[in-house]
Amino acid sequence: MKVVKWLLAIALTLVVGITVYLTMFFDLNHFKPQIVDAVKKQTGRDLVITDDLSWSVFPSLGIKLGGISLSNPENFTPASMLDVNEAVANVALMPLFSQQIEVDLLTLDGLTLNLVTQKNGQTSFDGLSGDGLTDDAAKTPATTQPSDAQAIALQTLDIGGIELTNTNINLIDMASNTTQTFSLKSFTLGQFSLGQFADFAYEFSVTLPDMSVASSGQGQLKIDQMLKHITINDFTMSHSAQGDSLPNKSVSAEMITQMVMALETKTVELQLTKLAAMDIAATGDIKVNYANSIPKIAMTLDVGDIDVDALFPKQESQAENSTSDTATVPSAEPDLSALNTIDLSVKLTAKSIKVSNMLTQNWQLTMAVKKGVLTLSSLTADLYEGKLALSAKLDGRKSVPTYQFDKKLTGVNIRPLLMDAAEIDLLSGQASFEVKGSGASLIPDNLKKNLDAVGQFEVADGSLYGVNIPQMIRSAQQKLKGDLSADSKEELKTDFTSLTGSFTMKDAVVTNPDLAMAAPLIRLKGKGTANIASEALDYTLTTSVVGSLSGQGDAVDESLKGVDIPLTIKGTFQKPKFGIDTKALLEGQFKDEADKAKEKLKEGLFKKLGI
Repeated sequence: MKVVKWLLAIALTLVVGITVYLTMFFDLNHFKPQIVDAVKKQTGRDLVITDDLSWSVFPSLGIKLGGISLSNPENFTPASMLDVNEAVANVALMPLFSQQIEVDLLTLDGLTLNLVTQKNGQTSFDGLSGDGLTDDAAKTPATTQPSDAQAIALQTLDIGGIELTNTNINLIDMASNTTQTFSLKSFTLGQFSLGQFADFAYEFSVTLPDMSVASSGQGQLKIDQMLKHITINDFTMSHSAQGDSLPNKSVSAEMITQMVMALETKTVELQLTKLAAMDIAATGDIKVNYANSIPKIAMTLDVGDIDVDALFPKQESQAENSTSDTATVPSAEPDLSALNTIDLSVKLTAKSIKVSNMLTQNWQLTMAVKKGVLTLSSLTADLYEGKLALSAKLDGRKSVPTYQFDKKLTGVNIRPLLMDAAEIDLLSGQASFEVKGSGASLIPDNLKKNLDAVGQFEVADGSLYGVNIPQMIRSAQQKLKGDLSADSKEELKTDFTSLTGSFTMKDAVVTNPDLAMAAPLIRLKGKGTANIASEALDYTLTTSVVGSLSGQGDAVDESLKGVDIPLTIKGTFQKPKFGIDTKALLEGQFKDEADKAKEKLKEGLFKKLGI
């Protein structure tokens, strides 16, 4: 027992001795001028410590700092780069003798950081890395780093808690005259020990030139004994943003994630167990490998219903939109150099996506971005009772981007698709469509001019709207016979069993050389062009009558059977104009009558000659 008493007495004496020494003979404030001079020599900046430095010794060894300010370079506004209201660190004294660190509490209040970028490119960081050294300081050899044998091994790290409050970071750009403010209202970490989970929480906000963002969250943090793995569980975050450029001027989101970071292999794995934003729900996994200069990111996402039209509602009239679009059409190629700094692969599934009033379902997408090239390996979706299949590639390594694509539609109900996508009521039926193309430039006007494409289409059991070809022929026939009042109130629709053709596209003009339509009463062949820049149509068609053109209850007129009837399609995509080439029809009829007269004359001569 005497030995124990002596040991306790020695320990108590040691603690008291350290306390007396630190408080009476080791005044930290004596070092303030030396610290200020060292910072001035190293960086050329002014360091100000207005409050006295103070010790706390028992039951923990601590130091309290306050009123700290570090200046920006000369002629910068604001003059201060760093301001700290108060910083306190308390470390348990006795465990230090066993190479154990037990921090009772770390607090930092009122940190303000003003990071300025001048018009000439000079920043607040200039000079802090040692380029502000005086000649004498530059000649001083660097302090030798302790060897592995000298390094103190960390046995444990216990922290009673961390509190960060009222932290503000201001990013000031003098060239653009903008300021971005990042505010960390609070960050708290509860009782923390290596290998054990600790609760944490934060409140954060950002003020940008065009929007403001607020975020708060909480979760559980664990760092392993070897300081090689960081695990975050049940990380729940709530975000909100306001700004005129945002959909409906306000966006909110909630996320729940699990994360594992391996510092040794430099990998991060994040499991997104919940994402809810703007009526969009998603889950997925994200893996990041940051061992190389360009981090490698792999994402797998499963998304529910996405209504893009609801996210970006139209608030202006068509006329206003047209004027605005004309005024804002870009005249320069977009800068795609950022693609060179991305190594990303994405696998996406989506229940449905609605955009421009066009609905697609059951999305399956595989995409990658690497070395400046975006590759869409596969995109499949259900589209208006049919299927969409698309692959594409965008090369952004040059100043003028290039692209290529291969698109297929099969079994699509074409009428509602055209109505929803372009408000065009021209065609119905089950359509199959295939097109391959390539081009250069992403400027809208150049997209149309530089696109080269070839393709083919087939529409089965459909109708051509806006024209009733049999009725047009009957009306024209009656007018040719002298009935100028011939007219009809029949529906402007021509039914067909098949409509096929191929096309090429060059210089913004689609050329179709082999249009063919088969209908119960007629056969139609033709060729023509469609200018996608001006939306002008120019088609010449030839129709042959193969059945009776009479309406119900009318006398059957077979006079036009076998006669080629020329038709035309002019106008625009929105307002096509169908007509009969009467001149060509008359010429065809006169030629037919002349041929018949020749045959009769020939037969008469043969009879007279007895042949």
